[in-house]
Amino acid sequence: MSNLDIATMRFESQHLNHSSFKKPEEVVEWFGGVQAQDYPGAKWAVGQRLNGSTDADIEHALTEKKIVRTWAMRGTLHFVAASDIRWLLELLAPRIIARNARRYRELELDEETLKISNDVIKSALQDGNQLTRRELLAILEENGISTEGQRAPYMLQRASLDGLICQGGMHSNNNPIFISMDELPETKTLTRREALAELTRRYFTSHGPATLQDFVWWSGLLSKDAKAGLDAVESSLESETIEGKTYWYFPLAQDIKHSSPTACLLPSFDEYVVGYRDRSASLEYVQSKNKSIENMMYPTLAVDGQIIGTWKRTFKKGEVIIELKPVIKLQNVENQILDAAARYFAKFLKMPVRIHL
Repeated sequence: MSNLDIATMRFESQHLNHSSFKKPEEVVEWFGGVQAQDYPGAKWAVGQRLNGSTDADIEHALTEKKIVRTWAMRGTLHFVAASDIRWLLELLAPRIIARNARRYRELELDEETLKISNDVIKSALQDGNQLTRRELLAILEENGISTEGQRAPYMLQRASLDGLICQGGMHSNNNPIFISMDELPETKTLTRREALAELTRRYFTSHGPATLQDFVWWSGLLSKDAKAGLDAVESSLESETIEGKTYWYFPLAQDIKHSSPTACLLPSFDEYVVGYRDRSASLEYVQSKNKSIENMMYPTLAVDGQIIGTWKRTFKKGEVIIELKPVIKLQNVENQILDAAARYFAKFLKMPVRIHL
């Protein structure tokens, strides 16, 4: 198994060249969580893996509380399925809170202050109330709790990690809507051992082939806990060791073969990029051409699992302008499939498009 093989199999595991999903929540559940600090980009990350979907479809899933947004893996914002949020937080939140201890002290957020802020936030969102970030911060200030600087995000994050609140849709740019976790339906509970196994299974099924170190990076778990999760599901996975690194994957990841090339316009922080500690497999082609991608966290261009450049979108006078920036010389077929991928993105937005290549 070469780097090119790894990248091709990951493309398949991540449903970037085929999709069997019918609902946005199915995509999110497949991954366990989809990184979502870039809210519009995260909606596209879900939509790109859901044939024929639109931005409005993903927004509707958020409004209907099928998908919610919260701080999960590595303490960063993710979309998670509403049916998964409770067991995910029970598994991941304690470590995030422990890692935040120093920052809490620097911000003068002791446990008593955080308890008070939690109580104020919970009270404000009771009885089905939905409030924006700005409205919640105003209520905290009215109750004598300073939201200056980084105190605001850390208090909102802590209330989320404590299982009190989560985010639904977005009112406006950087002004998410918060809801009480009591508004979500009751879901199954998992023991810690079961939760470790479930998260591990989902990671290697949706991201494989990947290493244990990739999983540690993605999940934010301690290495010993990640290893315990892998031990629990190892019998359902296949593995291959290459140059001292063991790659784990779900067997079906190899079974889907595609003869025609596939291109994707990946958003910032897409799981295909951010889901691995070692991203060299998806950069094999550009590196062989002595090229480099300036910043892998930008929106990236991918052709058959290989990252070959970046792209950006601009909205102007009712249309979306898409500028493609490959770092290598493209063949005609690659130009054609990238053009088609850009038009697919514009269709997702339901907007006319101008493409610059």
